[in-house]
Amino acid sequence: MITRKIEDDFIFSIQNFPVTGLVGPRQVGKTTLAKTTVYPSDSIYLDLEKNSDLSKIEDPELFFTEYHNRTIILDEIQHVPNLFPLIRAMVDDNRRPGKFIILGSASPELLRQSSESLAGRINYLEMTPLNLLEINPEDQNKLWLMGGFPEPFLKDTKRFTTEWYKSLISSYVQRDLPNYGLPADPGLTRKLLMMIASSNGGVLNYTTFGKSLGLTIPTIKTYLKFLIEAFLVRELPSWHVNLKKRLVKSPKLYFRDTGMLHNLLGISSLENLFGNIVLGSSWETFVINQVFSVLNSDDQMYYYRTQDGAEIDLLIRRNDKWLAAAELKFSSAPILTKGTHIAMEDLQIPLLHVIVPKNENYPLSKNIRVIGLEGFLELLDQSKSH
Repeated sequence: MITRKIEDDFIFSIQNFPVTGLVGPRQVGKTTLAKTTVYPSDSIYLDLEKNSDLSKIEDPELFFTEYHNRTIILDEIQHVPNLFPLIRAMVDDNRRPGKFIILGSASPELLRQSSESLAGRINYLEMTPLNLLEINPEDQNKLWLMGGFPEPFLKDTKRFTTEWYKSLISSYVQRDLPNYGLPADPGLTRKLLMMIASSNGGVLNYTTFGKSLGLTIPTIKTYLKFLIEAFLVRELPSWHVNLKKRLVKSPKLYFRDTGMLHNLLGISSLENLFGNIVLGSSWETFVINQVFSVLNSDDQMYYYRTQDGAEIDLLIRRNDKWLAAAELKFSSAPILTKGTHIAMEDLQIPLLHVIVPKNENYPLSKNIRVIGLEGFLELLDQSKSH
């Protein structure tokens, strides 16, 4: 059993808010966390994908009233969006903390319904795949290759991992995304995912996607919005505020889990990965996802690039100030370009970290430090308490 770092925040939320919403991709561990934290002692658990549990709430008001003194956990709530107004009414009658816990795969329906109905009543937490600080740091390469979904990571067999991701991707393409409202044919969705995998970590070019798939730019934007809100991919926006330089303003696009990325690309071993052209972008993806998982919910991540080649891979802002800046290098002897130094001057970055795969920590120059991923994550994690 892996203790998840989000557990303390989850318990705090239940103790202080009438509704706690725990969202994230399928199979990331939301149900396990909810059940092990509050179930079964003080709660009622309903899986809204099961007909047997749905039958219990044919009259949901009667059911909720019957168990008004217990925490009601509603799993995959996006399947029954008409519950949101009733939850709001029940909370307004009694704002007792821990009244409801709702779990969802972050569908557009879930986000839209809850924002309309539960504003001021709900505290949202996002659960990510496994973080390096939650496991043995010596398993860093395993986590990078296999991804952070708990089941394949713990099983740790090549065949199971391959079949597991194949099943997860098919579930999203064939069932979940269409249920969320994605109007694309499943075959087209799979092609789009393959295209994103092939260009993972690159600057987003809607025109290229549109031409390859025979779709308009607005259609591509719509499809990508669904993939982003389902927590399959993430946009890393560019930083382009108040600078008089010719900047790259389009976001970069990354998969949210390297296990899914590698499955789509047919990469099933470290040997395959280390000899593959996507090695650098895969490392970037892994680091960015790991960093996101230890940040505060309102922290912001960016990259910076000018048309002249000045670039920094990752910028993190907290409270409108630079929290950290990093170059992501899969190298034991990283070399920085002149463009990196120019970018530091442009943005007035006092310290740049260069994140490498080994457990290193040494100065490269006066204001540049080489550090391993674990060390960088620990710095960020410690900064949350200040």
